[in-house]
Amino acid sequence: MFTRETELHRLEELYKHPDNEIAVVYGRMDCEKEQLLMQFTEHKKKFYYRCRQASPDWQRMMMAKEVASVFDVHLSQNTYDECFNRVKSGDPSKLVIIIDEFQFAFKKDPELWESILRLKNKKLYPGPVLILLCSSSVAFVEHELQEMLGERAYHKIDHVMKINDLSFLEVVRMFPSYQVSECIKVYGILGGVAGYLKQWYPSVSLKQNICRIVLSPDGYLFQKAEQLISSELRELSVYNTILAAIAAGNHKLNDLYHVTGFSRAKISVYMKNLAAFDVVEKVIPFETGGWDNAKKGIYQIKDTYINFWYRFVYPHLSDLYCMKPDKFYDVYIREELDSYLNQCFLNVCKEYLVLLGRIGKTPVPIHKIGSWIGKTGNVDIVAQDKVRNTVVGLCNWEQKEVTVEMLTQMFSNMKKAKIKAVHFYVFSARGFSSEIKEIAKEDPRLELVDMNEL
Repeated sequence: MFTRETELHRLEELYKHPDNEIAVVYGRMDCEKEQLLMQFTEHKKKFYYRCRQASPDWQRMMMAKEVASVFDVHLSQNTYDECFNRVKSGDPSKLVIIIDEFQFAFKKDPELWESILRLKNKKLYPGPVLILLCSSSVAFVEHELQEMLGERAYHKIDHVMKINDLSFLEVVRMFPSYQVSECIKVYGILGGVAGYLKQWYPSVSLKQNICRIVLSPDGYLFQKAEQLISSELRELSVYNTILAAIAAGNHKLNDLYHVTGFSRAKISVYMKNLAAFDVVEKVIPFETGGWDNAKKGIYQIKDTYINFWYRFVYPHLSDLYCMKPDKFYDVYIREELDSYLNQCFLNVCKEYLVLLGRIGKTPVPIHKIGSWIGKTGNVDIVAQDKVRNTVVGLCNWEQKEVTVEMLTQMFSNMKKAKIKAVHFYVFSARGFSSEIKEIAKEDPRLELVDMNEL
């Protein structure tokens, strides 16, 4: 099982703090926060309650029943105050109280928050306590919670901790038997979602994994993308239309307007909702002097698996139900997968440069990194230090080798972007032409990075 060492360390630091504290711990569905919480509290005194979507009275009644069961006590009232008054650690050690999916209770009953504040202030429980409010609703924590509580009450929360998706490096560590290219394929399909990655079997082929967990009706990820969106957002038909349009290559607002038939204002509102849910993002070209040649901004599907589903599966749902999974894969996924993975490889190369920068292995300290997106051509990677010294990167996943023509095109795109660089990285998944290798020998500013070095 993968261990989130960074998050565990942060929770341990909270636990060691002498004062009572409230921490919000949140992450997307399938981030496996529950497993993290159980690892953290394995040898600690705890009370765990998972809120349901229920009326306020039923919520209080269910928590009271669980307090009574866990601590072998009798509660005369179904109130949060009495629940917290009857929890106990049995010794001087700190008690960890976890209220999971707390948004379900907070949205309907302000009394829970008031009781939590009294608990923190030792008005209900005399011993030391760490209160963890946990949620798998990113949108609620990041965009609703502060408004719901009010700014003054919100600041009574001592810590907010987001459980992010795993990085590519962490995914590589999860699959020690895989070559880097195989890890990139997994990462480009599932992203860094821990719960999804756990379903992947390294002992079988990529095709078999996709057929088993994505294309089979009983697969873990079958229809997961649409279920994830509908769990937080209404009007799934509208979101499906917009996401399918983006996945089909319509990345500009005007393109989406023409393809979907929705007004620009409506698309903007729905994009804002999807962005709050970490599903889409608006990508702005790296700031250079070449604004005349740059696109103003494009929309991309940020969630890797949702992007995969709407790119390959959603447009062909009829055949998904009529074909066998392996046939569907051969017809709709196999030929286009390498082209689709280009963006993933680019992101992995960016992550590699950021890591190199952290250990001082880049020519300039990396303060900012991104891509320049032009009207006619892109610069894959642009990175700068605080005084705008620049390094650029070319990323090749699909082609047999990096050629002089590809390097020349990068220089042409740099001219359009008005970029001058002090160093050039050329990343390739499949190799470099002999001419490129000769150029790199003569020019120390040109650094060739084979994928396996990642």
